Amino acid sequence: MTKIDAKILEKATAWLNPNFDSDTIAKVQQLIDTDPKELTESFYTDLAFGTGGMRGVMGPGTNRINKYTLGKNTQGLSNYLKKVYPNEPLKVAIAYDCRHNSKSLAQTVANVFSANNIEVFLFSDLRPTPELSFAVKYLNCHCGIVLTASHNPPEYNGYKVYWTDGGQIVPPEDEEIINEINVLDFSEIKFEAKNELIKLIDTEIDEAFVKASVANADFKAPKKDDVNIVFTSLHGTSITMIPPVLREAGYNNIYIVAEQATPDGDFPTVKSPNPEEPEALEMALKLANITNADIVIGTDPDSDRLGVAVRDLDGNMILLNGNQTMVVMTDFLLQQWKNNGKINGKQFIGSTIVSTPMMVDLATAYNVECKIGLTGFKWIAKMIKDFPELEFIGGGEESFGFMTGDFVRDKDAVTAALLACEIATQAKANGSSFYETLIDMYVAHGFYKEKLISMVKKGMDGAAEIKQMMIDLRENPVTTIDGSKVVRIEDYQTSTAIDMTTTDTTPILVPKSNVLIYYTEDGTKIAARPSGTEPKIKFYFSVKLPLANKADYADVEKQLDAKIERIVQEMKLN
Repeated sequence: MTKIDAKILEKATAWLNPNFDSDTIAKVQQLIDTDPKELTESFYTDLAFGTGGMRGVMGPGTNRINKYTLGKNTQGLSNYLKKVYPNEPLKVAIAYDCRHNSKSLAQTVANVFSANNIEVFLFSDLRPTPELSFAVKYLNCHCGIVLTASHNPPEYNGYKVYWTDGGQIVPPEDEEIINEINVLDFSEIKFEAKNELIKLIDTEIDEAFVKASVANADFKAPKKDDVNIVFTSLHGTSITMIPPVLREAGYNNIYIVAEQATPDGDFPTVKSPNPEEPEALEMALKLANITNADIVIGTDPDSDRLGVAVRDLDGNMILLNGNQTMVVMTDFLLQQWKNNGKINGKQFIGSTIVSTPMMVDLATAYNVECKIGLTGFKWIAKMIKDFPELEFIGGGEESFGFMTGDFVRDKDAVTAALLACEIATQAKANGSSFYETLIDMYVAHGFYKEKLISMVKKGMDGAAEIKQMMIDLRENPVTTIDGSKVVRIEDYQTSTAIDMTTTDTTPILVPKSNVLIYYTEDGTKIAARPSGTEPKIKFYFSVKLPLANKADYADVEKQLDAKIERIVQEMKLN
């Protein structure tokens, strides 16, 4: 049998004391006795906050999601709230998704907050993540929690923390909260609920959220009954909100994928409940062909990510990537603001360092600013907070996230679904389509083509392998890509950008992050980034060519696809 590391055994043995329930103690003892590999994975580190909060496999241990790791988070957060707001009655909102144990873990979190004399507004049933962001502001809460692991596999769950503005925690709060958590012992968690402080919420927040979503994304597109919409929640929470929002905005021809409409943490009809994966939308695409749909909408389990499929020039349904959806939505919003005379140079759109550079082109074309932050919508939410003198129009990131207006401070598939339908409807009324709108934008701004490659590296060995890959990229930087010289390297870990033609360096004025980006003479951009929430390293590719007219679209796309494939081969990532 594999020998257990002494430090790991010591950490595991600490979970055999009476501070832990009998079920947990039995499971840990079983791991010690029979499964040293799983014991090591469960205790070799402590779960940490990443790009989208804390996510992990459920089970006993410090590197797992369970009542004790989340209880410790909540106790630390409670202590921090009392320090920051010493003379205020504290309030928090809590939501949860369809995952296994989400409801019971949400109750545990509510119990701990209430035991610390903090008033809790707990959703009575599962709700989308953006509705929690909305509820934090609507109820004037000091923070909010969502129990979700987004699109991760069924064995995962997670814990997202939102602050008073409805956005996820960012510096300095995140470090300060983590420090409060780290000094705690598990024995200090207060689990005994004060039930009089826990209030269930539902209808009032639902109705307010529906109205706000419609107010931000309904642009009164004509002939809504001419558009057929297929929608799938992929067994997640959006079934509770997207159909009501679409109907409130006047859409009647909504076809729901029945097999995927029931919330289910096993996600039985898909390999991955991720609308980024075409396979996840197979059922929706089949229904689209039966119903002659114009647009397909699919969301991830907590309804922050949005997948959009539309008909291409040949009438075939295709899934757009996140960059494509983002630029069409952003351009539409900018056009609406321009038409209404609302652009005066004091507006901005938001994007991220690994998303398409086309967002900057759009900002320039409409005389607004494009603010670019690190990966994760918490940084776009922070932009809104940091620049109150500027109006936020909308923004997104390549990973199928978009936000319309600032009433929600996280990516919001509910409101974005309505916006996508508005674009499709208005385009159809004008004799065009969502897809043709995208091509028109390529003619105007250049044909950008993006691709994402995610390499899964699980467990302790995988984490070490990912770390080494980033070290190699830094210590042995690429000098040419597909025959084009690398002219600039941005290292967000050292906060420096190097001009490779002059060797001059300039500071990068965003928080440090483990991201490396190469730029070449011909406009190619390649970013490497370990995921903050999954055991993956991600490579983001963006290439560009001019597009003279629609007739050249297919040929230019082939050239761009071939270029990306050459780069992938060159970097040995296939």
